[in-house]
Amino acid sequence: MGDDNLGLLRGTLDLLILKALATGEKHGYAVSEWIEAATDGSLLVEEGTLYPALHRLARKRLIGATWGVSENNRRAKYYTLTAAGQKQLEEETTTWRRYSDAVEKALAEGGAG
Repeated sequence: MGDDNLGLLRGTLDLLILKALATGEKHGYAVSEWIEAATDGSLLVEEGTLYPALHRLARKRLIGATWGVSENNRRAKYYTLTAAGQKQLEEETTTWRRYSDAVEKALAEGGAG
């Protein structure tokens, strides 16, 4: 990838959204900002990717949503992590760490076969 933005690997966006919401209630734009800040700008989430993921997680009842007023006095939907979402976050974090460790070991091996 010659790009400065790493992009999101398939399946990681939901995990990152759940982690963002584990730090407290956020509206969609704040979730996107949290991901960008937490990854030192390496991962940028576009609206067209973020909002379908938020809606999917809400349908699965992993996050809850309520309407409120944002810091700039605009109507915004705020998302929170549910108990099921917290459990999913823990399970996916464990799986992701095992996967990441396995890939790191393979890359550390050096030369090819």
